[in-house]
Amino acid sequence: MFRSLVIFAFTAVAIAQHRRILVVTASSGDYIFGAGGTLAKFARDGWRVDVAQVGNDEKRFAGVQAEARLAATAEGRRAATAIGVTDIVRLDHKSGELGYVSATELRNQLFALIRGIKPRILFIPDPYVHYQDDHDRIRTGLAAETAWGYSGGGTFANELTRFGFAPYGVPEIYYYTPGRPYRAGEGGEVVKAKFVSLDITGAPMEAKLVAVGAEGRQFTTDLARAIGAKHGVTHAEEFNHVGPSTEEIPPYALQRARPRTTK
Repeated sequence: MFRSLVIFAFTAVAIAQHRRILVVTASSGDYIFGAGGTLAKFARDGWRVDVAQVGNDEKRFAGVQAEARLAATAEGRRAATAIGVTDIVRLDHKSGELGYVSATELRNQLFALIRGIKPRILFIPDPYVHYQDDHDRIRTGLAAETAWGYSGGGTFANELTRFGFAPYGVPEIYYYTPGRPYRAGEGGEVVKAKFVSLDITGAPMEAKLVAVGAEGRQFTTDLARAIGAKHGVTHAEEFNHVGPSTEEIPPYALQRARPRTTK
């Protein structure tokens, strides 16, 4: 598995790096619900979007595990294509059992992807939202945040340096949460993060609805409207964001930056 990640990362170096996004997700659906419209907008603007899926989704469908995984893989590929994702790297850890996965192993796998792809922007599940009962999301978010924080230093994963993957730090990161709007002052990197909303009204929202399918359409619409109402637009997604100042953000996404609140 680790060798295949290194090969993928090495191939990715040849692709233009300054307009690349890496999305880390615990399952095939989390990033679609949390950031699907925003990623569709980036893809339409010419960015390459790749996804690192940590869990294998084997518990999403009833029946034999192998068959469930095949069904989930096919469904995840269809959804990813709808929003413009180029490639999905499946780390293939057992969903619902990430507590048994070495944090160091997961971190090093993400190091390999980050250093090979050299994305300009990283999207990760927010491990700090209140009342989060999905431990796969928490563990994935924490591992991704650690990989983001330390991939630019030379202290960790020296074996990758020997393979030719020099340390690389991603300059911009979005924390996303699927399933509900953020509450005031919630989540993200507490000191540096700014709470931002992105207007996904129109084509990005339509792409997201295609991705979630008929069963998720009503929930997705209601969620986007509820978030949009908070920010004065029809449909929106929201994130905790760390990266360039507000003045530097527009080349990468149209968004409304708002100071974090603690109320």
